[in-house]
Amino acid sequence: MKQIKTRTHHILLLAVLILTLNSFGQVYTAQIEKIDSLFTPWNKTNQPGGTVLISQNGETVYSKAYGLASLEYNVPNTLNTRFNIGSLSKQFTAMGIVVLEEQNKLSFDDDIRKYIPELAPYDKTITIRHLLHHTSGIRDLHGLLGLAGWRPADLETNEDVYRVFKNQKDLNFNPGDELSYSNTGYIFLARIIEKISGMTFEQWMKQNIFDPLAMKNTYVEIQHDRIVSNNATSYYLRDDFKRAIEYWGYFGAGNMYSTVEDLNIWLQNFSTPQKEWTSAFNTLLTRTPLNNGFESPFGFGVRIQDYKGKKVIQHGGSVGGYRAIARVFPEEQLHIVILSNYSKSSIGSKTNKISDILLSKSKSHPKESTEQKPKIPEFVELPKSKLKKFEGVYWSDSEKSGRKIYMKNDTLRYSSSAKNEWALVPTDERSFIMMHPTIQPVVTFDTNAHQMTIKTGDNLPGVFTFLQKDLDTTTKDLDLFIGHYYSPELKTIYSIFREGDEMYIEHARHGKMKLEQLYNTIFSTGGPVGIVEMKQDNNERVLGLTMSNGRTRNVWFKRVEL
Repeated sequence: MKQIKTRTHHILLLAVLILTLNSFGQVYTAQIEKIDSLFTPWNKTNQPGGTVLISQNGETVYSKAYGLASLEYNVPNTLNTRFNIGSLSKQFTAMGIVVLEEQNKLSFDDDIRKYIPELAPYDKTITIRHLLHHTSGIRDLHGLLGLAGWRPADLETNEDVYRVFKNQKDLNFNPGDELSYSNTGYIFLARIIEKISGMTFEQWMKQNIFDPLAMKNTYVEIQHDRIVSNNATSYYLRDDFKRAIEYWGYFGAGNMYSTVEDLNIWLQNFSTPQKEWTSAFNTLLTRTPLNNGFESPFGFGVRIQDYKGKKVIQHGGSVGGYRAIARVFPEEQLHIVILSNYSKSSIGSKTNKISDILLSKSKSHPKESTEQKPKIPEFVELPKSKLKKFEGVYWSDSEKSGRKIYMKNDTLRYSSSAKNEWALVPTDERSFIMMHPTIQPVVTFDTNAHQMTIKTGDNLPGVFTFLQKDLDTTTKDLDLFIGHYYSPELKTIYSIFREGDEMYIEHARHGKMKLEQLYNTIFSTGGPVGIVEMKQDNNERVLGLTMSNGRTRNVWFKRVEL
């Protein structure tokens, strides 16, 4: 009996090996070995890892699970292990909107207040299309809740977002003017789906997206403390592994769980879509130019880019210790999915290396370019008096960073920090080439608008406004800024005070944070506050301040007496 069992076991192993070799038939053995070697760090004992699936022309050519789903209970990851896919969720939320549009239940150009009337009225119309493309100007929830008092591990839910954003009257920028990634926008899209359907977002997505596509192991998590089998636990890796506290209670922008096999089903539709899904997946690739005509890389929940001359559709995800990436080369019908449950898993670089390995066999000799080489600009000489007119500090309201322009050794210089300085060589009376070793952007000054623009290749220009003539932080009376500041949008107070020669800003939940003076009226600090810009009237009386931290800009705090 034992011999029969052993023989049966060997036959099963042989069958699995034959199937594996057949599935790998399109990829050279050497390439498989190279791919496998990328995940050697995940093969260590007693550490998290992840899962990988690569398919081409509809066949799986590589799939493997590494490491532990749970360090506490020594449970290994498998191909059926579910991971939180973070912002990969956004393309599924976008698909929900696309399906409703195909059913004539909404228009991409509808004002979002048609479906979420409880939002405070903005000065400009924000459309569903703006939310899909991250061009709405709506502040991102993480930065805004941080300013309101949320700490990094505090639970963030959709209800928190709806409540706080009812009071938001200001935007980062006018809708359509810029691109700024906004989780808030996708949380609002989930709200719109619920309002139109009368169902919970979880139920609607299951019935209309996941079940029809046979993604049986994918779901939306709307209860942050629910226990679900086969879910990996996520970990941070610093000096050693630590549990990531699960603060991510919001959905629409994230908080979907899936497997590499389910995500591969999804990705196939970007290359060879199922007939009934063809138009919907094509619609996800819609790109709408910004108001100035610049074409953003964002479609609806996905990025459409070029990777070494080949079209690629992709997106990544990151929340807690979870990391996720899904990449499609539609013309090669190549699909790569990597999911991980620890923070330093380096899945981005691994995906690039896998792409290089698999695309190398299809490389062809490049044709000689018929395009004309860019014309080398002719440089001119300008007198020192004209060059000195451009000196000063220039400030970018979108980047919340400054640049210094000054004369040194008879040459105009550009500095982004104490360690970075490059010469500016004039091509005419107001345009210069920055002598950067790699990119050499064009720097142009507009003295009438008091602005400097920096243009690199086909990228959107960076605009910096003249801030001050002196290069140093010369505001002497810092006591002018001492006081209490209240945000009517966030209903919270910060206080600025002095201890010796140092300035501090304090909040009830964040404690005190040291303020570093960057320029005359601009300061920076750590924590959730970021950049603090003091606002004064013509008599230098302080009216209030604004705070900005990444994707949240210019939140107004009025000076008040307590």
